Parts: sequence; structure tokens; C-alpha cells
Amino acid sequence: MNRLDAKKDHYRNLAHALGYRSRSAFKLIELNKKYRIIKRHFFVLDLGCSPGGWMQVSKKLVGSKGKVVGIDISDMDEIKGTYFIKTNINYSKNTVNNLIKYFGRKIDSVICDISPQVIGVRSIDHIKQIELINKCVTIMDSILSENGNALFKVFDGEHAQQFKSDLKSKFMKFKTTKPKSSRKSSSETYCVGLGYLND
Repeated sequence: MNRLDAKKDHYRNLAHALGYRSRSAFKLIELNKKYRIIKRHFFVLDLGCSPGGWMQVSKKLVGSKGKVVGIDISDMDEIKGTYFIKTNINYSKNTVNNLIKYFGRKIDSVICDISPQVIGVRSIDHIKQIELINKCVTIMDSILSENGNALFKVFDGEHAQQFKSDLKSKFMKFKTTKPKSSRKSSSETYCVGLGYLND
């Protein structure tokens, strides 16, 4: 087993041992510890949430008075204390109205670890993922409160810098990072936005 496989197995095994549905849970744990994207009592929207690893982490972070909603086109088993909406990641008044109805107000954090069905061709996978996260940003703009926070995964490629620039303009503070739990071979980076500027 090479070092990359050992690292992959480490986080996968740790996720299984701790009851997380995906190894990506550790990415959110690490990034939240550093940037405090999600805090106690926060209302959080997870876009592209299946299989639910980030929702599990978010629920622990917000506590009993917080709320966590996930949206995904794929089915997902229930996570106690959270709410799941099975739908396409597209902006629609119906989706936004359902979110506002559940939350009762605009929210504190939007998180997005979404990926398309990858085919292994980085340029094509990149474009498909950029299309998805741009749709997620449109939803974010309709639901995130002023001074709210966001976390977005983006695949590296020709359109990544424009996406980062556009997202950066919406926040008081903006960082790009790659957590230790990401595979070194992965083209993903994470964008952290703190202090949303629009209400």
C-alpha cells in the first residue's frame, strides 16, 4: 500500500469508526475549526448533501436550537434532527419558499461539497462542476443573511479563478484552502466566505 492509499484508508476507516457517512466529514470538521463557518444555533443549508456526512457534522455543530437542511437529487437516509429535500440543484421560487418556510428566516451558513457524475476527464468534470456551483451560488444569494458564511468546493480548471473572484466579491473575508483530508491527487479546493455583503 502506498502513502496515498494509506491516507485514503485512514479517513475512510475513521469515518466508519465514528459513524460518519463519508470521509468528507473530516474536511468540514477541519475547515470549521479554522474558520468557524458554522457556529452553535446557526441555520445551515447543505447543497449537494448526499450521502449526508456534512449534514451530520453540521447538526453536531449547531446543536438543538440550530437547523440543518440538505438538498440533493440523490436519495439520502434520514439524519435525525435535520430536514432533507430531494430536488435538482436549480433556483426556483418553490425551492426557496420551502426553505424560508422551514427555516422561518434567512440563514447563517451555506455549505456546498457538490460534485457532478465525474467521467475522469478533468476539463469536462470541471465545467460540469462549475455549472452546478454557480446554480448553488444563485440559491445562496436568495437565502443567506447579511454577514452569513459560505463554504464551496471547486474543481481546479480554466473557470475556477473567475468563480473564486465572483464569490470573493460577495464577502468581507475570503480564503481558498485545501484541507489535509483531501486526497493530494484531487483537483478540489475550498472557498471560504465570511461576512456576506448582501441581504
